[in-house]
Amino acid sequence: MTLDLPALAKIIDEAALEGRPIPMLTADHPDLDIENAYTVQRLSMARRFERGEQLLGMKMGLTSKAKMEQMGVHEPIYGHLTNAMKLLDGDRFQLQGCCHPRVEPEIAFTLGKDLSGDVDREQALAAIQTIHPAMEIIDSRYTNFKFTLIDVIADNTSACAYVLGAGSSPEGIDLGTLELALDVGKREQLRGTSGAIYGHPLDSLRQLCVMLDRRGEGLVSGQTVLAGAATAAIYLEAGDDVRLEIPGLGRVGFNVEG
Repeated sequence: MTLDLPALAKIIDEAALEGRPIPMLTADHPDLDIENAYTVQRLSMARRFERGEQLLGMKMGLTSKAKMEQMGVHEPIYGHLTNAMKLLDGDRFQLQGCCHPRVEPEIAFTLGKDLSGDVDREQALAAIQTIHPAMEIIDSRYTNFKFTLIDVIADNTSACAYVLGAGSSPEGIDLGTLELALDVGKREQLRGTSGAIYGHPLDSLRQLCVMLDRRGEGLVSGQTVLAGAATAAIYLEAGDDVRLEIPGLGRVGFNVEG
């Protein structure tokens, strides 16, 4: 059967728009591969851009070594961030229209220079204008939050929303040893370290550049990059007061409404 990738992109896009769970794409199309999945992701994002959304940056997924082993892959995956996904510190996040919303604690970079290709840590650090405490809200569009690697790539790596705290200059910050404390009201607390993000958040940024370069792309000054999650994700419920604190970097939070 010939793969109709634009049709699959339409399915993903409409599921996200309507907040409607769908079966895994691979259930009906087992011949989908990683390159197909990134094409579906790109085509579904193109539909968003045609509606007026603007690209603000990129996000990394599967940056945990254990998660990569579980999924049987040797590198992370990436997705796109748009202005429609951005929350401000202290904002209210609406659950309406979500399928399986979960929150993850992250570290984000805002770039002050373009960055592409095979770069080292020094080059990656030099391109960073500010570092932020950040949280990503993921929301897989697949029924029962079950999917393969191919499916999650096609679904823009479950990207839903994100929030950044105030930015700090990278000077003097040891990015490899930061501690992250995520609190979801009084019901869930998780603790993690920046070393859980692909071994080092700068290495996550470097790997993103490598993967984008394979497709003739790169990062642009002004863009935001979410480096990846430092802990497992926590399911969100109406009324949750979500807070992240990273000593030496700052705080960020949002509230959840049904």
